[in-house]
Amino acid sequence: MRSYTGLQEILYVSTIAADAPVRVVAEIAARARISNQALDITGLLVFDGLHFCQQLEGGARKVMELMLRICEDPRHTHVSILHHGPLEKRRFRQFSLGFSPVDDVHLLARLQTLQGPDAVEAFVAMLSSLDLPA
Repeated sequence: MRSYTGLQEILYVSTIAADAPVRVVAEIAARARISNQALDITGLLVFDGLHFCQQLEGGARKVMELMLRICEDPRHTHVSILHHGPLEKRRFRQFSLGFSPVDDVHLLARLQTLQGPDAVEAFVAMLSSLDLPA
């Protein structure tokens, strides 16, 4: 059985619900920033107009509980966890939830075909193309 006591990361992709207006993305990000800060969770949300890709990092139990809530959130469909595992150090210490839209609608579609370390490697490679605060 996996121990949930250390720093963990989850990388997932999902699709915005068909009946959800695009403005819901801003609502998700705004609320997540507040709750993530309270939970000491950091990460990045990327949205291409149809798909979400999010990396969450923090205490194992809190990250898993948040992931379960995301899976039950009706604004997300087709939630697929690409990677879940220990994390040596946070990638996104500077913000509780960074957000970046992407114009390339194929970028996240390609990412969701990967699993495990390959998915993380592709996600990290994508970071240099995003407009993120320093």
